[in-house]
Parts: sequence; C-alpha cells; structure tokens
Amino acid sequence: MEFSRRAQAGERRELYPHSLQFYLEPPTENISLAEFESLAVDRLRLLKVVENLGVSHVRNGDTYKAKLEQELRKLKFPYRALAEGDYDARRKDHISHFILRLAYCQSEELRRWFLQQEMDLFRYRFNQLSAGLRQKFLDHVNLHFEAISEELKNKWADDLCASTPGLSMIKVKEQMFYKVGLVDAVELFRARRVFIKDGFAYVPVKDIDAIVLNNYRAKLSKALALTARALPSIQSDERLQPLLNHLSHSYIGPDYSVQKNAGKISLEQIDALAVKSFPLCMRQLHKALRESHHLRHGGRMQYGLFLKGIGLTLEQALEFWKKEFIQGKVDADKFDKGYAYSIRHNYGKEGKRKDYTPYSCMKIIMTNPPSQGDYHGCPFRHCDPELLKQKLQLYRVPQSGVNQILELVKGMHYQLACQKYFELTHDIEDIGFSLNHPNQYFAESQRLLSGGRDVKKEPTHLGNSQQRSSGQESMNSNSTPASSNTATDAELEGLEEYFAED
Repeated sequence: MEFSRRAQAGERRELYPHSLQFYLEPPTENISLAEFESLAVDRLRLLKVVENLGVSHVRNGDTYKAKLEQELRKLKFPYRALAEGDYDARRKDHISHFILRLAYCQSEELRRWFLQQEMDLFRYRFNQLSAGLRQKFLDHVNLHFEAISEELKNKWADDLCASTPGLSMIKVKEQMFYKVGLVDAVELFRARRVFIKDGFAYVPVKDIDAIVLNNYRAKLSKALALTARALPSIQSDERLQPLLNHLSHSYIGPDYSVQKNAGKISLEQIDALAVKSFPLCMRQLHKALRESHHLRHGGRMQYGLFLKGIGLTLEQALEFWKKEFIQGKVDADKFDKGYAYSIRHNYGKEGKRKDYTPYSCMKIIMTNPPSQGDYHGCPFRHCDPELLKQKLQLYRVPQSGVNQILELVKGMHYQLACQKYFELTHDIEDIGFSLNHPNQYFAESQRLLSGGRDVKKEPTHLGNSQQRSSGQESMNSNSTPASSNTATDAELEGLEEYFAED
C-alpha cells in the first residue's frame, strides 16, 4: 500500500515539529501493507493498555504514569517530548492514529471507544510536557494561550486565589496561569471558577489541560464523523477493507487454535471446571447446554471452539455433544447425520481441513449478537443489566463487586468487567494482565489455582451453591500479533453453514 514519499532527514523537523499533535493533517508518505498492519496493531495494543490502566489506576497517579510510559517505550511511541531524535516515534504515532481512525469510524460504538482512549492518551502526554514545551505546543496548534509573568501573577495573587476554587495562596504562587479568551474558558466562567479581567480569563495550569482536551475532543469527534462519511470510497479498495474490518475486531494475543493440552481434560472434569475456571460467557453456555440439552448454532460455534481450545480432542468432543444432545430432542441417528460432520469440520477433519481458532473477546462482543433463545455472546455486552446482576449474585459475587462490574459495563468496558469478574471469583487484587480471550481466562485461572500465582485465600465460596442448585453445571503484550487470524475469520464464516441446523 502506498500512503507519497518518505521524508528526507532535512524535512523531519518540519514534518513533526512537536512530539504531540491534534492529528489535523493525514500522512502522505508511502508505506507497505505489512507496515500498515504492524503500526495499527501496535497502537491498538497501546490503546488497550490505556483503557485498562484508566480503570485499574488513578489517572495521572504515579503507578498509572509509570506503567503507561513503560508501554510507550516498549512500543516505540513518543513517551516524552524528546527534542529532535524521535522522528521515527513521531511518524509511527501520526500514521498509526490515522489507520485506527479509519478502522474505528465504522460505528458509533467503535467511534466512542476510540475517542475515549485517544483522549486519555493525549491527556497523559500533554501533562508530561514541561512549561516551555507546553507553550510551544499551544502555539503549534494555534491555541494562543499566553502564560502570564511572575510579576503579574504576584500582583493579582489575591484575586487569583479568591476566584479559583481549591487553590491556596501557596498553590497560586507555585502554578502557572494562562491568559485565555473568554470563548475558550466559557465553562469555567459559567461555573465561577476563574479570574476575569479586561475580557480575558486567567486560567491555572490544572484547568488549561481541560480546555485543550475539549478542543481536541471537538476536532477528533468531527474528524471521525467525516471519516465515516468517506468510508464507502475506502471500502471499495479490496486491499484495505479486510484489514480495517479485522483491526476493529482485532485480537492481539496467543493463538489458541493450537491444542497444547489436547487430551489432558476428561469429560468428567468439565462441570467442575465450568464453575472454577470458565469465563462467564462459557459458564452461561455450559449451564444452558446442561439444562436444555441443546444449543443453537451460535452457541455451538462459540462453546465448541472454546472446549477445543482448552484441550478436548475430536473424539471427546463427539462424545460430549452426542451424550448431551440425545438427552434432548435429537436422537443418535440425527446427531450422526446432522451434527457430527460439523464437529469434525471444526477440528479440521472435513471440508477445507482448516484448524479453526476459538473466538476472541472482541469477536464475541462485536459480531453475531444473540437473539431470543440464544445463549452465546458476551454477558457483559449483551445481557440486560438487571439479568446480569442476578447472574452475578447467583454466583456469589459480593454486592460491592457486582456494583463495580455494572459500572464498568455502563461505561462499555466489557473486557474490563470480565477482568473484574476474574479477580472477584479468584480472590485476587489485581489480575496483572489484559484479558482478551476466553481461553486466556481459562489458562490463567488454571495457572493460578494450581499455584502459579499468589492467592489471598482459597476461593471456595464462589460457585459452590450454583453447583448444588443446578446439579450439572459446573494477553500478553509480548505475543505475536494475530494478524493471521484474518484468513481464519473468513474461513469461519464458511463453517457456519454447517452449524445452521437448530
């Protein structure tokens, strides 16, 4: 793919005069499709970290800043306003933002998620700037907010202290103040939180970032809407559209299509494992299967591939599904003719003989939403909040934990809600990783329960009553990008026809 020419050394400073920008001008240089995808996947990793840290830690707290800087360094994005030696990092930041803007403008939900993470990333980077570089950036983006002199600040110190809530005289003398037009400071003016003199607002540095962020939000929100309008012309490019679709549903963790634990799990263990180590989406499917002895094709796809990923062999899968289905309305002959082929196809033994991969969280959240009578999908995304609350209470999640999960769901942080569910059901303070895949959830749970991680106490109280009442129920940022899953996703679409019979 050709995005025109790569900048010569003499042009670099002119192209990226500052390490921070509003992304107003799209890139015009040539890049390959491989670099296109690589840059996008790295930024997606970064934004996932931003989302995770924003919920797990206090924004701009020491832990938040340290972990985010570590990730920026690792992925080679600008992590501080380096003077001139970070051209490659600035270029990567610029191009990757525009690629993800293309991928995430395709729906209101995607746009909202992208806008929030980019805002949080921008806030962190703006607050890392020194006073001099902050002023240079404001000039660079034509926000003419001039820092007032120490002499003027001391002269108006009493007025600044009285007009700015939360600032003592000591803090007034410590902070910088900016001379801002009333149009830009209208919200502070309305709230009577700023000193006004001669038609200008004098805004402390703690509030200037809010004004800059509002300006950036307005520009990025408008740009996303305009990009969405132009999307049809981009979708006609058969090279780009599959990549963009894949990025907006992208999974960037280990490949769970490889059965490392094949045969190590017996069918008798599944009920107990469902209680201890299944994510809520798979626990829900297992419970529905045990109770109704049937799952519609969306559930069979999602649950069948998950079971394959945790170690069920083809022979075990055929036995497991047959035993369950013949307890319902499907006799043995109908199962052998209508369902066995599709299970063998799932394991790459029929049809194209492809080894299909278990669904990632993003695929479950963003594709094939469940309808009435279905049990697949993500409970945090697709369940009514009241029903989700009942499920969590049934599984003995503490009320405080239920409230935390529902708050994350309300903020559309579905994977983070699942991470919180993991922490609560395993009695640990911090999950320590980004959760992106149901099979990752299972693997980490088994590792923890077998002594691979420190646990505060044995989590025996969760799920036990559910086991009695229902009787039968029971990412690694260094991973290789799963860009190869694009072909697999396309192959899965062909596989669904084999599961179409309900």
